[in-house]
Amino acid sequence: MQTHQYDVVIVGAGGAGMRAALESSTRVRTAVISKLFPTRSHTGAAQGGMCAALANVEEDNWEWHTFDTVKGGDYLVDQDAAEVMAKEAIDAVLDLEKMGLPFNRTPEGRIDQRRFGGHTRNHGEAAVRRSCYAADRTGHMILQTLYQQCVKNDVEFFNEFYVLDLLVDHDLATGDVPDGEEVNATGVVAYELATGEIHVFQAKAVVFATGGAGKIYKTTSNAHTLTGDGMALAYRRGIPLEDMEFFQFHPTGLAGLGILLSEAARGEGGILRNSDGERFMERYAPTIKDLAPRDIVARSMANEVREGRGAGPNKDYVLLDLTHLEPAHIDAKLPDITEFARTYLGIEPYTEPVPVYPTAHYAMGGIPTNIEGEVLRNATDVIKGLYAAGEVACVSVHGSNRLGTNSLLDINVFGKRAGKAAAAYAAAAPFVELPPNPATRVEAELETIRTRPDGERVADIRRALQETMDANAQVFRTSESLTQALADIKGLRKRYEAVSVQDKTRTFNTDLLEAVELGFLLDIAETVVVGALNREESRGGHFREDFPDRDDSRFMQHTMAYRRPVAAGAAGTVSGAGAFARAETFDGYQVVLGAKPVTVTRYQPMERKY
Repeated sequence: MQTHQYDVVIVGAGGAGMRAALESSTRVRTAVISKLFPTRSHTGAAQGGMCAALANVEEDNWEWHTFDTVKGGDYLVDQDAAEVMAKEAIDAVLDLEKMGLPFNRTPEGRIDQRRFGGHTRNHGEAAVRRSCYAADRTGHMILQTLYQQCVKNDVEFFNEFYVLDLLVDHDLATGDVPDGEEVNATGVVAYELATGEIHVFQAKAVVFATGGAGKIYKTTSNAHTLTGDGMALAYRRGIPLEDMEFFQFHPTGLAGLGILLSEAARGEGGILRNSDGERFMERYAPTIKDLAPRDIVARSMANEVREGRGAGPNKDYVLLDLTHLEPAHIDAKLPDITEFARTYLGIEPYTEPVPVYPTAHYAMGGIPTNIEGEVLRNATDVIKGLYAAGEVACVSVHGSNRLGTNSLLDINVFGKRAGKAAAAYAAAAPFVELPPNPATRVEAELETIRTRPDGERVADIRRALQETMDANAQVFRTSESLTQALADIKGLRKRYEAVSVQDKTRTFNTDLLEAVELGFLLDIAETVVVGALNREESRGGHFREDFPDRDDSRFMQHTMAYRRPVAAGAAGTVSGAGAFARAETFDGYQVVLGAKPVTVTRYQPMERKY
């Protein structure tokens, strides 16, 4: 075992992690730990753009952007965070431009902007051009630009190191640490892929920027590595996860595959059609049609299929029509996604509409933080020295539904804020002593799985999990479907106790790490389903067919899901439980739900229509 000591340790080298590193590394000694080479991080898959009210193409301002974000999130957005994000969006884009990011340009040489779903002018009057973009490779360009800057500034990376434990000085998972008592992060434990060696990183401040958890679903736009590691590690240490029931299904995944076709296609004039050739979004969102927020478009598409108007031999998808656009325009603005259609479906987008269907895309929930990126352990108390940013975090700027292009903005605004805050804290704070034998839990878990002679296969359990989540917790949900998913997850939990791997070696053992990641996926899936069962309303990405209306009187609150021992699991034992009180028993522990108030500043909840 090796031990390292840094002022700040950042876990994750995607957009949020590297943006945090650029702020932290210039102030204090910083390490970035990533299970991938940084430029392989999933930020690189983001296509459409990063929004900011630059007003380069049309009149716009940050207040309209704030309102659109709040309304798009169906009023579950914390409005103080949305204001910060919209105000700081302009500088975030300009920062990237100064770093060398090659944005598309207007004829006058300004950063070009295009329309995206849910972004409007004058509080809904019409769609506005707010998305700054680099063709349909914006995330890729952001990732490359940030990595170049990190190399320039001598940021220290530990690549292909898997962080498998979070170290804190009080074990919150016992449920007996009183509210208000000081809790400090002390570091992380990581596994080095190349050698199989365990590394302990002691730190004054830890920043989690580990991304999402889309692999709980079978049909997803997410890469194989998006297994909810950071969320699950926090959850296992007693830190709550916020609003996990809200998962976004991107409308335009390639049918049957889930590979993403950017919303930029509709921003550039693409039209969704059913089997009759009808532009059906005119019926669901008559004002902004195909550029409605993603939850509305995804449900509308799924409804067309359910009511028999789907296209194809099995009537199980709808069509994205680009054929009315000039080929030169498509090539200039959408080169990657049209190539995806040719490569994976054999479709020529110049002349044929592309089969599409919603795909699991983005977790609105995550580790709860305040606007400085500090992690909360209940509705009010922060864990000193622990920060989170990006998709792993819930600040909450996305509420129950994220607007397109707000994710790349989120990672830059709150990655920067978390990096600065972590560095400022570390500059003034002492190191907190590590717990005795800090790597014991990780070593025991790895050796148990690695040395088990035979048992359940990782791929079999993962497939069963993804299939039940696709069938029972996707765009449409009911009490019956969610109860089935919960029963399936409990059964898979028991099977996971007997999981084994074929590779018994210690070096480059990806088989072993996939087994560990499967445990993370099961953790995340249970919080999604328990939260969805408890939220008896429909809001944003969470649509209950048995409760089709939004219910602000009962559910205008954030869900907080805690993992607690059975003995401590009465729902009243978590702070702020109130009407959200619920405890779901698993083998040896409970998922206990509490609540956190939504921050409302200037926009009172109203009916959400487009």
